Amino acid sequence: MSGGIELRNLDGGITEIKADALTAFRAGFRGAVLTPADAGYDEHRKIWNAMIDRRPGLIVRCTGTADVVAAVKLAAANRLLSSVKGGGHNIAGLAICEGGLVIDLSLMKGVMPRPDNQTVLAQAGCTLGDVDRETQLHAQAAVLGFVSATGIAGLTTGGGFGYLTRRHGWTCDNLVAMEVVTAEGAIVRASETENSDLFWALRGGSGNFGIVTSFEYKTYPCGPTVLGGIVAWKAEDAAEVLPLYREIAGSAPRELTLVTLMRLAPPAPWLPKEVHGTPIIGVLACWTGRPEEGEKWVAPLRKHGKPVADIIMPRPYAQMQCLLDGTQPKGRRYYWKSEWLPRLEDDLFAQFRQGAAAIRSPHSAVIFFQVGGAIAELGADHSPMGNRDATFVLNVAGSWDSAADDETNVGWARDTWSSMRRFSTGGVYVNFLTEEEGAERIAAAYGSATLARLAELKQKYDPQNLFRHTKPVR
Repeated sequence: MSGGIELRNLDGGITEIKADALTAFRAGFRGAVLTPADAGYDEHRKIWNAMIDRRPGLIVRCTGTADVVAAVKLAAANRLLSSVKGGGHNIAGLAICEGGLVIDLSLMKGVMPRPDNQTVLAQAGCTLGDVDRETQLHAQAAVLGFVSATGIAGLTTGGGFGYLTRRHGWTCDNLVAMEVVTAEGAIVRASETENSDLFWALRGGSGNFGIVTSFEYKTYPCGPTVLGGIVAWKAEDAAEVLPLYREIAGSAPRELTLVTLMRLAPPAPWLPKEVHGTPIIGVLACWTGRPEEGEKWVAPLRKHGKPVADIIMPRPYAQMQCLLDGTQPKGRRYYWKSEWLPRLEDDLFAQFRQGAAAIRSPHSAVIFFQVGGAIAELGADHSPMGNRDATFVLNVAGSWDSAADDETNVGWARDTWSSMRRFSTGGVYVNFLTEEEGAERIAAAYGSATLARLAELKQKYDPQNLFRHTKPVR
């Protein structure tokens, strides 16, 4: 190649970027340009889910929108297979493409709170923690997710839900505007009044339509102190804890969000050593109203039976956003299966307990996330996210350390999910889809009418399907 580089193209073949063209690109690009021979290449091709082990031909680490434009123009001019990396936290590992061009936004971390008009502007390389850290200076928060290391870009364009969703809707419902680089390398603003069809598509339609370089979110009064934490019991108490969870979740105001999970007790300092490695059930609670008013809502949990641990307490909201971080460290192997749920039924609880009893890894869990509330106040066609009839999310979360255990743990997740799938609304959260889940599951995430509208907009904004390394809309 004499100084050039070979990259996979959109047709499945190979395109050579000659040495002089690569030199010219480097000269006009401010960030790092990494080939497989360069220091730092391996570090930046590795992402959160260690099951994803791809070797891109080129990684370009953007420092701002100008770099993104240059990268998109390189990809479009040469019809290169490309992917976009924000936080790199997606379960399917879509941030990294094999043999192609990775457009890495993770250096773009600017956050600008605007407390006077209750918004925040955040660049696409930010994680949830980056945004929370700045907005909490003003006792405000954007509607984000549960794990602080998650990137805002993938979370938001795929929908997004977290502790504030019951009060204010999906993450994408709380967007004011986005800056987007299109497949032609143009910079456009998408909002309710500018490029409104693109704004609609990007609120749940994933990365099919362009690269969002910054997000403007509504923010809400929240914190700096909330009431939150977890109560845990031995798994043998689950037959009583799960109906109690359902009862409290069904009557609680929107300031309270509850998550319940079953797993093997981790060696965490808040759990007694004698239960480490044994099956437990836990209920994670977050009350984002006045902390003293939340006490009565969590009291039935705290008083029930004989908990092995109770760490519900007033704590900083930013700390609450980090409580689940330890369950999802970078470098483990992850495989998930999920469904939206309309309600929690007794037969579902039985399958939930059975799936938990069959867990094969000390890191895996079966989880119910509570949603509902404000999401149902907007029409089903408000955004591609839809699924506004859901009140809970089932997530069968496989997590383990060794590739030798892949078959065992993937099999457990599939079997456990299969036993509970009949309780679904029929929908699925697009951000929880694994790489193997194709057109049928994407259709389940969106529904036929929404999928048809997304396909029309895909043809308008990306007719050559440059942005295909995502949850694809064909």
